[in-house]
Amino acid sequence: MRIMGIDPGYDRLGVALLEKVPGKETLLHSECFQTDRKSAFADRLHAIGEHTYRLIDEYSPTHMAIENVFFNTNQKTAMDVAAVRGVLLYIARERELAVSEYTPPQIKTAVGGGGHGSKKDVIAMVHHLVALSDRKRLDDEYDAIAVALTHSACVRSNELMS
Repeated sequence: MRIMGIDPGYDRLGVALLEKVPGKETLLHSECFQTDRKSAFADRLHAIGEHTYRLIDEYSPTHMAIENVFFNTNQKTAMDVAAVRGVLLYIARERELAVSEYTPPQIKTAVGGGGHGSKKDVIAMVHHLVALSDRKRLDDEYDAIAVALTHSACVRSNELMS
């Protein structure tokens, strides 16, 4: 199974492609895709969509796991991130990917060992769970890897229960 993990954002989109085979998870690709801040919002959404299509064509994931983010303070940011999520969910459905959504506490529980762990705890666990090169990564990229790992853990748990 191949999982595309996504931390949605219109400025920075965290993306990870993870391959799961029995007993092992391998990170195939991860990045923080950044859109041009000077571009119109519709153009930024288009860039995110085109980039997502390219990654799906290159890595052939079967599942998309996406972080379900909640904003309490900035309604405009929340609406813009919701638009990004809409584009991504549309692409997933069009490409017939199974879609799962996870909240930050679910991700922290699955990857960091507790629902109230810090971002630093999650990053440390990501390094323990998959082999990563030494290059610098932004938080959005780590979050996408954690989302993919969360889906892998949930699929594993569901398989054991079946």
